[in-house]
Amino acid sequence: MNTSSQIHSTLSTEGERGGGLHLRRHTHEVRVGNIGIGGSNPIRVQSMCTTSTMNTEGCVKQILAIAAAGGELVRLTTQGVREAENMRVIRDRVRAAGCDVPLVADVHFNPKVAEVAALYCEKVRINPGNYVDAARQFKHLEYTDEEYAAELRKIEDRFVPFLNICREHGTAIRIGVNHGSLSDRIMSRYGDTPEGIVESCMEFLRICMKEQFMDVVVSIKASNTVVMVQSVRLLVKAMDAEGMTFPLHLGVTEAGEGEDGRIKSAVGIGSLLIDGIGDTIRVSLSEAPEAEIPVAYTLLQAARQRMTKTEYISCPGCGRTLYDLPETIARIKAATSHLKGLKIGIMGCIVNGPGEMADADYGYVGAARGKVSLYRGKECVEKNIPQEEAVERLLALIHADGRC
Repeated sequence: MNTSSQIHSTLSTEGERGGGLHLRRHTHEVRVGNIGIGGSNPIRVQSMCTTSTMNTEGCVKQILAIAAAGGELVRLTTQGVREAENMRVIRDRVRAAGCDVPLVADVHFNPKVAEVAALYCEKVRINPGNYVDAARQFKHLEYTDEEYAAELRKIEDRFVPFLNICREHGTAIRIGVNHGSLSDRIMSRYGDTPEGIVESCMEFLRICMKEQFMDVVVSIKASNTVVMVQSVRLLVKAMDAEGMTFPLHLGVTEAGEGEDGRIKSAVGIGSLLIDGIGDTIRVSLSEAPEAEIPVAYTLLQAARQRMTKTEYISCPGCGRTLYDLPETIARIKAATSHLKGLKIGIMGCIVNGPGEMADADYGYVGAARGKVSLYRGKECVEKNIPQEEAVERLLALIHADGRC
């Protein structure tokens, strides 16, 4: 089945303001606390605390910082039962501070921890690679078909009680596959392949379908952007083939820090967003958690999926540029950076200006030495304005249109 045939067009509120059409693969809505993921909801942005979950003060401080930066979900690691129990304390402290951001427990190796966390968190992430299967030892295992089927029944027997707890308490789950933690069982049968990564996820999704538990978000992550993108695209095809519409969480795990982490995340996450795939994202950086949030929003805006700030379409400049480009950009940004969702083109000359900024709401284009022309969309509305007046006239035009 062609994945592109499963992608439909939806025009979000942000899209209407920003003037862009957003292509999104159809998914059903999953409620996580007070927000929805998937369906017609905007792509959600999340991050994860770096503090010990037993450090209540540290966790609360980071959660509030992430939320203040615009994070819409916050995940915390829950290594054991005591950490899962402390999620209740953390949750109560965060709510008392007036913050209603949903909390997500991150569980590995221990189903009992997931069952406890489901009592206190709006969402629980589990890893199919270690939820029931033994910790990976890099051993090759041989199974008959009957023995392999028995292993799948073992997963179902352990997974269904957790789903029942989640159903009772209104807790969503994320089935989060990591390329680096595939089980020896999966590796032995499928090898280190995107097919194996996808099957590790599908085993759990089929149980969810059988149990009619639909409050599930799905992720496949890898530090290798090529593996991550290939695996997610393959997962979409596999879900489509079995009639599944679960929302997708995107991320490049262990992306790094600084420029490297941002570029890797943009390549991996951005490739899928352009395909219309993705309902929530986390940009994983080796930095303070709240630093991930503005990067995520910038990435979403670049992919034309969520317009949350002013966007400037500016040329790099060349010998034809008719004014001081960096100084003019700085002046326009200072005057318009509060206009969320507005796109402003700032072009050095008439040669490429009007065409290259055709996606912009307004344009500022060099017309002659010391002269500027202003555009509303593709229409030139003021010609040959003295440069010293042009920024103020641009602001007046935006204001007259009620866009300020």
